[in-house]
Amino acid sequence: MEIPRKVLLGSHILEKVKEVCKELNLKDQLVINDNLTKNIAGESVSDCLKCENIIVKNAEYEEVKRVIEIVKENKHRSIIAVGGGSVIDIGKLASYSERIPFISVPTTSSHDGIASSRASIVKDGRKTSLEAHTPIAVIADISIIVNAPYRFLAAGCGDLIANYTAVKDWQLAHRLRNEYYSEYAASLSLMSAKLMIENAEVIKNGLEESVRKVVKGLISSGVAMSIAGSSRPASGSEHMFSHALDRVAEKPALHGEQCGVGSIMMMYLHGGNWREIRDALKTVKAPVNAKELGVTEEEIIKALMIAPTIRKRYTILGEKELSRDVAYNIAKRTGVI
Repeated sequence: MEIPRKVLLGSHILEKVKEVCKELNLKDQLVINDNLTKNIAGESVSDCLKCENIIVKNAEYEEVKRVIEIVKENKHRSIIAVGGGSVIDIGKLASYSERIPFISVPTTSSHDGIASSRASIVKDGRKTSLEAHTPIAVIADISIIVNAPYRFLAAGCGDLIANYTAVKDWQLAHRLRNEYYSEYAASLSLMSAKLMIENAEVIKNGLEESVRKVVKGLISSGVAMSIAGSSRPASGSEHMFSHALDRVAEKPALHGEQCGVGSIMMMYLHGGNWREIRDALKTVKAPVNAKELGVTEEEIIKALMIAPTIRKRYTILGEKELSRDVAYNIAKRTGVI
């Protein structure tokens, strides 16, 4: 079981990165960020540590390989990723490859990758989810994250609410396929989803307390995956739909937004209260249909059709591609199209 050894969550705590590195005996650090997050927080971190800072350009595996080369060339022994999901995932994969620790310093709260052991990256032209490792520490400065566009916060809510259907899929696989199931991991994941729905009305733009609630939930979700030893507690059929939409949509939405919409449809298939999920997403101003996602109805249908084939994981979708009629009816009856 691999979980973060340190989690710092608070306002104006960025400078504590030096203290954390000393406590965890992390030396020869490399800070990675993109053009935007370097100005927001990355440069402050590298200045504080007096270490090298590099800019990563995109969420493609070629960038992971470039970071690995820099780590080897300059003999770095730890990585600090400062940014959104893409930057953190690059740092996560590069450090995993080189068997060195990394610290996650999120500047947005759009999904639970800030504390999980999985990474999404574009490899061979396709976005894919790869095994990595959990950050040794997470430093989430609320005073920085609160200034990110509200859309990212709402997406984080969507990713958390989607835990409901992820756990239902996991329970289904346990009953029908005798798959390993952890009640502890499932309970932690469900608690994060439940608290998100119960607190939907207090998630507001510009409020540090709103950011704090979402980030706490995202970190808990990441820990649940570490306890389970897989992404099962937070990734089921709704995530498969999201990954499928990444492939077929001309302009995909944010990961958490797509997972939220996917969860509406998957809860419908499970026979659960899909309207509760839809209403909670509406309350936090997250998308609930194709139009609000910025994708076409045809792309929704195509993504639903191929979702069961995205990965070898048993879910409510089964294991074979859905017919067009079935996919259309699911999306239509839940108001997604």
